[in-house]
Amino acid sequence: MSKRVVVTGLGSINPLGNDIQTSWGKVKEGISGIETITKFDMSNYQVKVAGEVKDFTAKDYMDFKEARRMARFTQFAVAASKMAMNDAAAVVGKDVDAERIGVWIGSGIGGLDEFEDQHKKFLNKGPRRVSPFIIPMFIPDMASGRVSIELGAKAMNNCSVTACASGANSIGDAFRVVQKGDADMMIAGGAEASITEMTLAGFSNMTALSNNPDPATASRPFDKERNGFVIAEGAGILILEELEHAKARGAKIYGEVAGYGATGDAYHITTPAPNGEGGQRAMRQALKDGDIAPEDVDYINAHGTSTPYNDLYETQAIKEVFGPHAYQLSISSTKSMTGHLLGASGAVEAIFSLLAIKESVMPPTINYHTPDDEMDLDYVPLHSKPKELDVVLSNSLGFGGHNATLLFKKYT
Repeated sequence: MSKRVVVTGLGSINPLGNDIQTSWGKVKEGISGIETITKFDMSNYQVKVAGEVKDFTAKDYMDFKEARRMARFTQFAVAASKMAMNDAAAVVGKDVDAERIGVWIGSGIGGLDEFEDQHKKFLNKGPRRVSPFIIPMFIPDMASGRVSIELGAKAMNNCSVTACASGANSIGDAFRVVQKGDADMMIAGGAEASITEMTLAGFSNMTALSNNPDPATASRPFDKERNGFVIAEGAGILILEELEHAKARGAKIYGEVAGYGATGDAYHITTPAPNGEGGQRAMRQALKDGDIAPEDVDYINAHGTSTPYNDLYETQAIKEVFGPHAYQLSISSTKSMTGHLLGASGAVEAIFSLLAIKESVMPPTINYHTPDDEMDLDYVPLHSKPKELDVVLSNSLGFGGHNATLLFKKYT
């Protein structure tokens, strides 16, 4: 018999703040974390803005010597994981058996920042000056590996690398581990730190990024004037726990993970399939998995990247899956405030989805000023709305045709 899986802890480092309370508070107020890029000289770039993490000091969360041997995305993952475990009031070896707690943290790109820095040293100073830690610093699985070491988690340890669906796939796959009874608890989510010179050059040259220099309006999902996504960085971590295990230790519960859908477009390396065909199937799978009727969904935290194709096709997919009910539910993109955290986006948005259920509020899509005739649903424009939420979907869609949908519901 399948186990019920609930969420008992949350942790995040993102452009809105370095803790859940600050981040969620800004989401509800419709405050953006996007600013002019400060990491390096942008004079040769058309792109000028990003969602940078501010005031993050790794040694506040981990040993300074070990932190220096971690890439920035791994530091984010470790910090957010410790935050989530503290929020869950769980100590490995005391509240959960070390062999019954695992880690599944995804990253779309990994430590590309460290690779770029070390490559410059290689070219300018020769191979002997390359760090012996470069390989374990830039490989994407090291976030999961380091979190396991830092927290002593000895069950399933894995990493999903599915571009912008990485965080959502990691949560969904970790959900399956607990659901099957292979672990009592999983530390799951995504981490990314790819605001680098090469990443920006690549995304910019494929015209995926917004070249709007105004931080206040660059990320505008579903708006007719949208012209690309705003890259961002950070991490989101959820503690998934088997229900009876959580109840036995008196854990607080944010909500229940009720369903998961994962599909492939088999269409194009960067462009989503027309009408969001792959996304349609992911949403239908999640609904079927959770035994939820389409008309019971109250709100969707959309992938909503602010790119022409994604926002249109995701809207079309929602209409196909939900039919007339698409006009009764509400949809918003919190990327309007955070920017696009790539492999961490699905995890951060899962957190916002659970908090939306917990506090009965729908986050807004800020910067939505000019409606697009082809997109006529309720995108919760500009301001959050109070609403009792029982069932919420969160979509994540990635380059390569990866589609992931997570279904959350109020715990009863």
